[in-house]
Amino acid sequence: MKLTALKPFSLACLAALSLAACGGEASKPAESSASGAAPAAAGQGTLEKIKSSGTIVLGHRDSSIPFSYIADQPNQPVGYAHDLQLKVVEAVKKELNMPDLKVRYNLVTSQNRIPLVSNGTVDLECGSTTNNLERQKQVDFSNAFFEIGTRLMAAKDAGINGFGDLKGKTVVTTAGTTSERLLKEYNDKEKLGMNIISAKDHGEAALMLFNGRAQAFMMDDILLAGERAKTPNPDNWVIVGEPMSFERYGCMVRKGDAPFKAVVDGALDATFKNTAEIDALYKKWFESPIPPKGVNLAFPMSVQVKEIIAHPTDKAAE
Repeated sequence: MKLTALKPFSLACLAALSLAACGGEASKPAESSASGAAPAAAGQGTLEKIKSSGTIVLGHRDSSIPFSYIADQPNQPVGYAHDLQLKVVEAVKKELNMPDLKVRYNLVTSQNRIPLVSNGTVDLECGSTTNNLERQKQVDFSNAFFEIGTRLMAAKDAGINGFGDLKGKTVVTTAGTTSERLLKEYNDKEKLGMNIISAKDHGEAALMLFNGRAQAFMMDDILLAGERAKTPNPDNWVIVGEPMSFERYGCMVRKGDAPFKAVVDGALDATFKNTAEIDALYKKWFESPIPPKGVNLAFPMSVQVKEIIAHPTDKAAE
């Protein structure tokens, strides 16, 4: 597999991070439901479902730092993607004239997020979900809010500097992700004889790397940075290799639900057009101390992210 040249970015000041809450934009604590949300009725649009139930169900992640993750307050997600998700909630309130609209949270994983959106259990999922052509057959995506490169994290002294160094190595990735698919395809094509482990979530995958069960962890570069930040000794771990792919993150909505997607895109586009607002939001999560221990990911906005903000698109990255 041909590897694409790396687009530059900066990472620094990574220190220990555990998960904690931050002050969200929601006016009051929201209910949480891992499985209690009712799926949409056949033929029922998302806006109609929300209107009739009086509740919008938001899908969130457990440990997709700094996009969507659980912190000190159980069932209360925080993060960059979650803040954008709350912008959509406000837009839905205006669209439906429902200022008292309730919010219910539904924890999702890489493996169940698409089915839960497809069947209407989750109305809107914003986390770290890659918009690609295969997934577009099952769900629709909002305009993109981030672009990443899929890379590797390994111990500084492991002698791993890129994908070509993985022959015979044990490599962990997260089940149900683009990285899992690409890694397996690369292993088969190059006949590297890797032992590939598919962990249930990013946190578990990182733990396998940190405790020595795996020699490398393949995932989105910014998510690797977030996991590295949680370790007591972040300087012992390096993010390496030319990206195997570039991917765009978007919020997921049900396939073919144009009215709801229009509200979602409108809320995101309005935020992107407000330069001061989007710059402040980005700085809050990528260039400032984030909860709970004040870790600064020091991840400046890339040229690619600036482009999708200036020219919103729901297309997959090329």
